Amino acid sequence: MQETPIEKIYDAFIQCNQKICTDTRKLIEGSIFFCLKGANFNANEFAAKALDGGCSYVVVDEEKYVTTPKTFFVRDVLTALQQLANYHRKQLSIPFLAITGSNGKTTNKELINAVLSKKYKTLATIGNLNNHIGVPLTILSITKEHEFAIIEMGANHQGEIDALCKIAEPDFGLITNIGKAHLEGFGGIEGVKKGKSEMYKFIATKGGKIFINGDDEVLQSLADANDKITYGTIRLFDVIGQASNTDEFVSFKWTTRYGEKDWSKLPLVKTNIIGHYNFINLLCAVSVGNYFKVEDVKINEALSEYTPNMNRSQLEKTANNTLILDAYNANPSSMKVAIENFAALSSANKLLIIGDMFELGEYAGEEHKKIVDLIADKKIVDVILVGPEFCKVAPSNFKTFKTTNEALQHLKANIQKNRTILIKGSRGMKLELLKDTL
Repeated sequence: MQETPIEKIYDAFIQCNQKICTDTRKLIEGSIFFCLKGANFNANEFAAKALDGGCSYVVVDEEKYVTTPKTFFVRDVLTALQQLANYHRKQLSIPFLAITGSNGKTTNKELINAVLSKKYKTLATIGNLNNHIGVPLTILSITKEHEFAIIEMGANHQGEIDALCKIAEPDFGLITNIGKAHLEGFGGIEGVKKGKSEMYKFIATKGGKIFINGDDEVLQSLADANDKITYGTIRLFDVIGQASNTDEFVSFKWTTRYGEKDWSKLPLVKTNIIGHYNFINLLCAVSVGNYFKVEDVKINEALSEYTPNMNRSQLEKTANNTLILDAYNANPSSMKVAIENFAALSSANKLLIIGDMFELGEYAGEEHKKIVDLIADKKIVDVILVGPEFCKVAPSNFKTFKTTNEALQHLKANIQKNRTILIKGSRGMKLELLKDTL
């Protein structure tokens, strides 16, 4: 059977007002249903159900499911979805900024979106739809009303960022940092460097620009071939920042290479973001906004108004305690800076609750032991470790629980009051379940 041309599918996509559906449990009337396959499902089997449920067209990759003129046949549905997204991208003339990195991708995306939204109608990745399916779906949601696209890209193995860049064809790129994330899939830290820097290489071949933390020697070493817009703490950079020594929320000042040189004359930007490590993320958003000519006062306004969500660097005061909830995800790099920041807080009566870090493979034991050693070095004495990996390396003076539920039962039986508590772990640990008890 002959494959349906992408151009024909695209015509149907426009006819359907750009409505895409991939889940028969959430059918969208008048949409195109893409019959994706997974390890335990084959959506080709639901093609007829999708049409009966109100979808206008279906895309299948098994000939036996081609039963009506509303069915498009392709060799691979996922590939067709990606090709459709790239075809749509080519019809758009707006700037595309791609964001990747080991830590802080979503935080940077949200901050940049907050700043650019002060001047442009933006479309940014929703949640963490940043993989080989999420990126195409994000691109396909861009309409002619949008003026700027911010595309988050995640990866856990080499070649993935390059593939996503070929779909999105970004004009601008940003790598937040390169750390010890997904070591199992990347094959160690050198593999992470190679995989993440695929974005720099793509941007260079396209003649685009990258936003880069000039203070980061690792990123600088990977960006020799790139046209750079720099930010950091050194006067030679395009945007320069200076963090204020506040205890909980990050406050900072900024200027440009050719701007005001007297720091006392610059406004202090006060944010609702916890953790000194977020200073560089805020400065990155300033850099992007400044390059795209968002007014200084609007940049400051956007960053002052932004409030973290989705369990990322959230400061929450409950009836009993002050919580620093950073339980969306964790890897050795992000865990390290979170613990260092927590140790530096002047708050008394602190409690540290951390959970296992996933996708470390053969490095798991070593990396969890390093975190335990860091806690001891920072003299944090009241600690709860959750997960089998931490249980293997925990010293006897730390409380340990193999599961989050076990930790929850302990906290219910031992009510905590008047404490400052950091909660951090990998997404799979679901440590946010502890919040209501605290």
